[in-house]
Amino acid sequence: MENSAHLDDARDPLLIAEGWVNDGRNVAVATVVETWGSAPRPVGSHLVIDSDGNFHGSVSGGCVEGAVVTEAVEVIDSGRPKMLEFGVADETAWQVGLSCGGRIRVYVEPLVQGA
Repeated sequence: MENSAHLDDARDPLLIAEGWVNDGRNVAVATVVETWGSAPRPVGSHLVIDSDGNFHGSVSGGCVEGAVVTEAVEVIDSGRPKMLEFGVADETAWQVGLSCGGRIRVYVEPLVQGA
């Protein structure tokens, strides 16, 4: 049986991101920075994304994560961070599936090798 701490490390999105950067991949990290009302993931939750659209972790679930992945690839390409917001008051929230009655704010930033 494997050590549970090792399993946690193997699933930690930030450690995954570090490994991807060390492998020479272009990577962005999306972090839940604010929530209002009902939100599927707490503040501090992470999703890491590479330039090919591979991802690990979670900031919300469902179609919201697909939208975050798309935005993250743009952040990687531009090198500029971006603040995203999803909520039921926003017309796009229904399009991306956040119908839980809450809102989330997600900060997406590129990781630079050696930073």
